Amino acid sequence: MADVTLIAERIIRRFARDTNLLVAGRSVHISAVQPETAQLVATSRELTRMLSALGAHVVTASRHNATASAHLLDIQLDAAGPDSEITATLLLGGAPLPSRGDADGRIDFAGEHMPVSRLVAKGLGERGSIRGLRIGIAMVLEPKTAQLALLLAAAGAEVAVYAHPDEIDASVAEALRARGIAVDGSETLSGQAERAAALAFLERGFDILIDDGSHLIRLAHEDAPHLVKQWIGTNEETTSGLTPLRHMSTMGILDTAVFAVNDAQMKTRFDNRYGTGQSCVFAIADALDRVGVTVRDQPALVIGYGPVGEGVAAHLAALGAEVRVAEVDPVLALRAAHDGYDIGEAAELGSGALVVSSTGVAHTISADLARTARAVAVAGGVPGELDLDGLLVGDPAEQLTPLAAHIERADPAGTLVLDRGGCINITAAEGNPIEIMDLSFAVQLAAVEELVVTRPAVGVHALPASIDDIVARAALAARGEHIDTPADDQLAAAHDWRSRRYLSSSPNQETR
Repeated sequence: MADVTLIAERIIRRFARDTNLLVAGRSVHISAVQPETAQLVATSRELTRMLSALGAHVVTASRHNATASAHLLDIQLDAAGPDSEITATLLLGGAPLPSRGDADGRIDFAGEHMPVSRLVAKGLGERGSIRGLRIGIAMVLEPKTAQLALLLAAAGAEVAVYAHPDEIDASVAEALRARGIAVDGSETLSGQAERAAALAFLERGFDILIDDGSHLIRLAHEDAPHLVKQWIGTNEETTSGLTPLRHMSTMGILDTAVFAVNDAQMKTRFDNRYGTGQSCVFAIADALDRVGVTVRDQPALVIGYGPVGEGVAAHLAALGAEVRVAEVDPVLALRAAHDGYDIGEAAELGSGALVVSSTGVAHTISADLARTARAVAVAGGVPGELDLDGLLVGDPAEQLTPLAAHIERADPAGTLVLDRGGCINITAAEGNPIEIMDLSFAVQLAAVEELVVTRPAVGVHALPASIDDIVARAALAARGEHIDTPADDQLAAAHDWRSRRYLSSSPNQETR
């Protein structure tokens, strides 16, 4: 019998790759043509196991009939005979998976699956709170970021976008320019030309800057401090971007207000855990599959067990890997142990393993550690997270053996290096799934209005919890979900400050 686990994995990865949509939280119905062969039954069971482990809701035939929506994924399995290859027809909302087409098609497809951001942006437009403001977006430029720019522009802002040469989809950039959005940067730039393009973007003069990694915020402080003082404030999207900004604030050299968008629950609990987990692990699996290696062919070491590491570990485990975790934070290490993973030192656990860094900290994977691993990849995404200089020494043209897109060997029989240590879901895939970025960008949109309305002082600030509540309720409404409302007596009990723990209900005991 064929490898049904690999068949199931490839079917799920094909859905994610063809649509850039999320598996977790999705309703999925699996069916097989009659008569069912043993291989079809085994594949269906493995699909059910793997989808459930990834957070999908596998529904029955009766539930399937009641769940008619654009969100529902139908997987129809077929095989001509017991030894024939399994094929799968995928339907989304009852129709074949759409061809997203060119850049315009991919931008529009992303917009169709971002209802929460659309709702928040509509409110901004109706209130006129950002009308006439100049807003800069410095992020990975792909269809979802294009939608964020278009939504801000539709709400009345004057918008410009900048992306690093390694993080810009040239066709999306051209499509966005054709729709009236200024785009700075190019995939052809490097060195001083790249820095000059980033500074030219900043010189447009913004009221608000939305950053990813705080690269432009820090560049402005270094080379254009006069512009920083003109800002109402900034939003930072990532953990790795907030760390240096908090250090700058402690040193007294931060000159702008920063909203820590990354720390909002509706961002970090979803974007990092489910979005980065799926997109990075599936990109790794896609790349390894091209050279005949599956994720479960080896143990997997995840370094770092923050929200990204938690998601990477969960997705690797769902695909059948034997997951281990290395973590310097004792609390996070204990969490990993309680989630069922072996914990220990990276040098010991990484030998012969697929090693994935999810720290967002430079030098996480040393060259020595990488040489003992079977494969190395980065899910965190800062320069130097993998010590590439120490791993790939000498003349690359002679030393590296190109195997397939996004994979090289450190030497003819050595470690598989995925995308030269770049953040794998960006360099080898389309980034986080659309519905996940819908939540993150809804938070960004709400944070922009919060900056305008509250005008916070210089420093790094948490977003109010009310934004999480607004975005979560909008997301539930978009899915057609309903949740409980606390009864009046529950609300009263929750706000009662008096302790009841030590009050006796016995009539024979005096209470004091």
